Amino acid sequence: MTVLVLTCEEDLTADMVVATLHDLGVPLVRLDPADLPGRVDLSADYVNKGFHGYLKTDERMVSLSSLRSVWVRRPGTPGIRADEPSTWLTAEADQALYGMLTCTPARWMNHPAAAAQARYKPWQLHVAQRSGFTVPATLITSFPSVARQFATTYQDLVVKSVSGKHPGDPPMVLPTTRISPDADFSAVAAGPTLLQQHVRKQADIRLTCIDGDLFAARKEADPDEVDSRFTENGAWKPAEVPDLVRRSIDAYMTTAQLAYGAFDFAEDQNGTWWFLECNQGGQFGFIQLDTDQPISQAIATWLAAEPPV
Repeated sequence: MTVLVLTCEEDLTADMVVATLHDLGVPLVRLDPADLPGRVDLSADYVNKGFHGYLKTDERMVSLSSLRSVWVRRPGTPGIRADEPSTWLTAEADQALYGMLTCTPARWMNHPAAAAQARYKPWQLHVAQRSGFTVPATLITSFPSVARQFATTYQDLVVKSVSGKHPGDPPMVLPTTRISPDADFSAVAAGPTLLQQHVRKQADIRLTCIDGDLFAARKEADPDEVDSRFTENGAWKPAEVPDLVRRSIDAYMTTAQLAYGAFDFAEDQNGTWWFLECNQGGQFGFIQLDTDQPISQAIATWLAAEPPV
């Protein structure tokens, strides 16, 4: 049976997993949905109460019934590289590709429906609270008066984007920024604003979860540092996962129906891990390179497992 990897061509992190799958002798097909139609073609029929589907990329053809797993890594937008790209073509290609793939018994990392829900920051915060994580007091509002009251209560605040775009996605990214409690909050009325209690941290924590296998890494931080995504200070080192966090991770992943999650925490001076977010498609390559933790091997092993009967 075959592993299907959906990602862009220049994805060094995916290369690490693909190399491991090759070493394991597991058949795989790697393609970018951005090449549909063109370098990628598909076909499926629903006849006589049966489903038969196929994907073709370059000279490779794979039956969808033979897929053991699908890894949605960093796929491009379907139809974007077509001779005549359009919003209509993207919608049609997206519906065709992912609609067909969801007809298969393959395991997903992560299923598109679960991944779409998991991207919502407000939903993440709610599930994190229910899962038992320690979560900073957070407000999302477009009412200036409510923002002012929140600032009066919590004093030391940061403002960040609700969408949580990464620094690699300009111009959408908004760095997490300290804000004074006596700031002018009238601009909050212009759009939903996320205000959060500032955690004075002694370290950043990145925890990668692959279906229950946890790989935690820790990097010392300046207590006055706010957004570590924009700094390159220090190296990541392996870290032990507190039992409470381990239980909360399990509850979160179960509720979110995720096979993969990259969690970010801020560790305070008391050693408490404060939940910041869970990126369902977060990077792990830089952590593996710094810590030698076998994250790509764990992903490859999961992808190589036979789907349930």
